[in-house]
Amino acid sequence: MGGKKLDNTSSNGNGTNADDNNNNNSNNGAPPPATVRQSPVINLDRGDPSVFEPYWKKNGGKCTITISGHESLSYFSDPHSVCWYMEPELQEAIRRVHRIVGNARTEGYHVVVGTGSTVLFQAALYALSSSSAAVAQPMKVVCAAPYYSQYKEQVELLQSRLYEWGGDAKTYDDEDKTAPFIEVVTSPNNPDGSLREAMVANKTENGGKLIHDLAYYWPNYTPITRPADNDIMLFTLTKCTGHAGSRIGWALVKDVAVAQKMTSFMQITTIGVSKDSQLQAAKILQVVADDCESKAGAFGYGGDDADRTFFGECRKVMAGRWEKLREVVKGKDVFGLPKYPKRYCNFSGRYFQPAPAFGWLECKEGCDASALMKANNVLTRGGETFGASNRYTRITMIGREEEFDCFLERISGIHCVDEDKDKDKEGEEGLVVILDNNGDAHRGNGDSNGHGNWLHEVK
Repeated sequence: MGGKKLDNTSSNGNGTNADDNNNNNSNNGAPPPATVRQSPVINLDRGDPSVFEPYWKKNGGKCTITISGHESLSYFSDPHSVCWYMEPELQEAIRRVHRIVGNARTEGYHVVVGTGSTVLFQAALYALSSSSAAVAQPMKVVCAAPYYSQYKEQVELLQSRLYEWGGDAKTYDDEDKTAPFIEVVTSPNNPDGSLREAMVANKTENGGKLIHDLAYYWPNYTPITRPADNDIMLFTLTKCTGHAGSRIGWALVKDVAVAQKMTSFMQITTIGVSKDSQLQAAKILQVVADDCESKAGAFGYGGDDADRTFFGECRKVMAGRWEKLREVVKGKDVFGLPKYPKRYCNFSGRYFQPAPAFGWLECKEGCDASALMKANNVLTRGGETFGASNRYTRITMIGREEEFDCFLERISGIHCVDEDKDKDKEGEEGLVVILDNNGDAHRGNGDSNGHGNWLHEVK
């Protein structure tokens, strides 16, 4: 076979070559170096924000709260509020942080709190679809690909008669241009980090209904160019401060009727949100806000003042990881990454490139990128789950440092081999192949009969 192959002689993360596995070693009886199959599996599939753990280990003592046994007994927090179970301290902290960062308007908006932003997404779908005039069929829910992989799962989970998954917004075609639909806009986008606007909501007669997922619109990931002022905006403590385990998300909702319906959804499904988690989240956001205000210069934030805040320190960590990843990918003929232009950040007072929470890695040779990563014991989320090609895969940039560095070490050893020029390497152990019809990637050069297709072969 002619063409290119991927030489997969990556390191196992322990300083040894992944393919230097022979028994003819002279290490004073020590076992041979581990192959990549024997090395630990690195899970870069999930978006668990442990990247911020070092910051909170240094500063977490400021977030300590005490909750007495007689507190949090009632379901109610503020019976006169639209979101009656929301603690006033949390609402105040949410509005304060947005005002300081400048990433969203809160004046004239109602705040609805949920157990993370996932349940708020469901609440928004319910509120928008049940608020519409009765229709003969469920409302379509669309999002431009590549879209967050769990949108489709969340829409289809309840098999609702109110709404159903409509797929890629780029290909959505409403024949009569009047059928109601819901478009989800994720900006910055998960998985590719791009800034987005509505694709189809402005092209139909009724305009469609919009949900803006702005979970990553914080200065630790992207420049804050303007305060968002969309009808429904979803945020989460998980991506803002890294406290995924607290399970706190919030929606800023312009229409009071929609906010009331979202609150009704929460009431029916969970009867509110844990007050303990709300109070902890309020304290965390207050600490972040105090930190920002204490380090603001006489004329507001700018330069070093913003860099010393929580968001500034975390942005430097994220930018450092992206610099490392681009350095590994740079000059290789295997992988590609999106390019992000520098933008002016109103919070930091300077231009900088986005440093998204996920890397949208492309295998230039057209092979299954997720399978290639799996062959190197790195778990990622393949492009097909995001409505894209399998030559893309998503890797988390917000995991633990040791896992990320080990990942860089492994992919740094993967490079293209030209079969026509390097025929002597065709039989080397370490080339990635597909040995079965399921597309599972394995190391080696086919079976003993020479069967098996090169995973990365360009035809």
